[in-house]
Amino acid sequence: MVEEKKEIEVQQPNEVVVTTELAEVPVVEEVPEIKLSPDLERWKPKTSLGQEVFNGKITNIDDVLKSGRRIAEPEIIDMLVPNIKNELILIGGRAGKGGGIQRIPVRITAAMHKSGRRFTTSAYAVVGNEDGLVGIGQGRAPETRDAIAKAIQRAKLNLLRIKLGCGSWECDCGTNHSVPYKITGKSGSVRFVLQPAPKGVGLVANDESKKIFRLAGIKDAWVKTFGNTSMRINLISAIYDALKKLYVYERVE
Repeated sequence: MVEEKKEIEVQQPNEVVVTTELAEVPVVEEVPEIKLSPDLERWKPKTSLGQEVFNGKITNIDDVLKSGRRIAEPEIIDMLVPNIKNELILIGGRAGKGGGIQRIPVRITAAMHKSGRRFTTSAYAVVGNEDGLVGIGQGRAPETRDAIAKAIQRAKLNLLRIKLGCGSWECDCGTNHSVPYKITGKSGSVRFVLQPAPKGVGLVANDESKKIFRLAGIKDAWVKTFGNTSMRINLISAIYDALKKLYVYERVE
């Protein structure tokens, strides 16, 4: 509270006496202004969920995921999860300098038309906040930049919450550094098995699998794979299929 002086005139029969009285004036605290990124400032919501998020009626991503409402705008994730990160999966390849295949983040295919060859670029992206939120997406476009942007946007639309825990009998620390139980996923010919590991083991998996684990918040895990794992799209899809089951079992509880 701030004290402010104000003068009050008191009339007497033959004189005017001026007295000073202290009056209390309430202090109004300034509310910090939230600055949105240029993309969010230009965002015009087209869905009811987007309008509720834009107007501040929904401020938690878990409320959206638990309600089962479909997320149709990637800006919803940008506003509710500002610390979200993304990674590109190396799904393509080209000839290396010394022979063999050099992995690249895009895959280029060609189709023959009357006017000549038409090239299409495909990209695969993974997004997450490193604390239980993860999503994957694939994008296709004639230009590499557009394909990567589409992949990241679709990965945000496929975002889900997974259950973390410590399911290893060798650890039993009670922290969320691994998965609570053994899970299996499948995509194409690839079958993927994810097992909980004690703290300190790390991620016993290949580099591309580690990307989705890190963004999901899994720090320790053992992995077994079967089938043609060189097909990176099927490998990551099988991992995502396994992580979905953590979400399904969480919803059932």
